Amino acid sequence: MVDADGKQLGIKPLPEALHIARESDLDLVEVAPLANPPVCRIMDYGKFKFDAAQRAKESKRKSTNVSIKEMKYRPKIGQGDFDTKTRKVLGFLNDGHKVKITIMFRGREMSHPDLGRQILDRVAEKVAVAGKVESAAKLDGRNMVMVLGPDKRAQQAAHTSATEAATHEAQEAAAPEAPAPEAPAPEVAAPDTPEAAAAPEQPEAPEET
Repeated sequence: MVDADGKQLGIKPLPEALHIARESDLDLVEVAPLANPPVCRIMDYGKFKFDAAQRAKESKRKSTNVSIKEMKYRPKIGQGDFDTKTRKVLGFLNDGHKVKITIMFRGREMSHPDLGRQILDRVAEKVAVAGKVESAAKLDGRNMVMVLGPDKRAQQAAHTSATEAATHEAQEAAAPEAPAPEAPAPEVAAPDTPEAAAAPEQPEAPEET
């Protein structure tokens, strides 16, 4: 017998087990009927059923929402179109979707499958922060396909790195600027002082006769 906190209570007679459960205002639920002896647990059975239903509903919702998107490229795609399409692929992966990357060959392009593989390698490298290759590149008729899937670890690492960078920038912006060093005051040259002029001699007083 196990109580509501997961503590083992040992083997108990049924009447005693029921008494313990009623004292806690909970239910006695048989969770392992095939065990010898059977295992029972004290719990709120109504809450247990509700939580189980919610978990099943959430799991179903997630499995329903996850779908496979597709993005098509040409072997001779321009850089602008490549960047635009690859940003969309990155968005799909961040939303939890798988993405099928298709390289469409035409005419003589079929004789150069290496061009398609180069495009696929570039896409996988660009979206490595959010996804990983689940199905390697392979030819499918006149197309070459590759499947990417979300990579939760890579997304978490990218999110952490972006958060740390933003925090660092905010700290730098908030830090007060160091005051500029004061320029030394210019030295003022002392003016040349002319030598003091000699005092004029006093005239001698006339002698008395």
